[in-house]
Amino acid sequence: MFTNNPFAALTDFSPPLVMQIYIVLMILAVVIGTLFDVYHKGSAKFFAQRRQKSDAAAQRRLSGGETFSLALETIAEAAVSGEFCKWPRRISHLLMMYGFFLYLITTVVMIFAYPAGAPTPTILPTLWTIGALMILVGGLWFFFFLRVNVAYDGASPFHLGRADLFIGFLLASIAFALLWHFVQTGYQSPAASRILFGIYIFFTTLLFVSVPWSKFAHMFFKPAVAFQRRVEEANGSSDVPSPAAESHIVRS
Repeated sequence: MFTNNPFAALTDFSPPLVMQIYIVLMILAVVIGTLFDVYHKGSAKFFAQRRQKSDAAAQRRLSGGETFSLALETIAEAAVSGEFCKWPRRISHLLMMYGFFLYLITTVVMIFAYPAGAPTPTILPTLWTIGALMILVGGLWFFFFLRVNVAYDGASPFHLGRADLFIGFLLASIAFALLWHFVQTGYQSPAASRILFGIYIFFTTLLFVSVPWSKFAHMFFKPAVAFQRRVEEANGSSDVPSPAAESHIVRS
């Protein structure tokens, strides 16, 4: 199971071009969905106005080197999920983030570079499976124990809202991907394999086409907000009280 390209068997009933076109369509769905989300919520306008306000209130101008350094700090913070103070949420998000990158990259490589049953290096399906398991572990941990409405509001873990669309579709997609791969290689049942593959594609499609209504686009906005916050703190235009000022307010 860990060494077989799960997409190689699809050539028995579908040409490789079909899955390649599907991947391209899903990429377009994410791009279009994100742009629609930006337009619908006015995020681009908000960022432009905030940047203009920051430039007008800036006490000093940042050099190109300083701006680049702030960008690197933002990337480094995102790489370790530094915005989360509590380690359970951080570990959960890191498992999902790096698992998703691993799973997505190996999926694209196996579909485009090794179609039509071409010999696939065993490291690719192994990493694909590891990435999927990382998503499943981190996602289930977050879904059942770390969601705000569950951990702090006492809501049922099975209560679903709009904010749960992304994690719900992601977990369903990954779960059926692993089931499909297991049945395909372990039981070699063509009928069951095709049914599970269809369910897997169904939830994967929902994951990517639901971008305007889910928190998928949130992953693009957070780094932008974090970078702008760093810029405002560096150029003196931030309206957020410094730690020293906050402690003074509390004492007074």
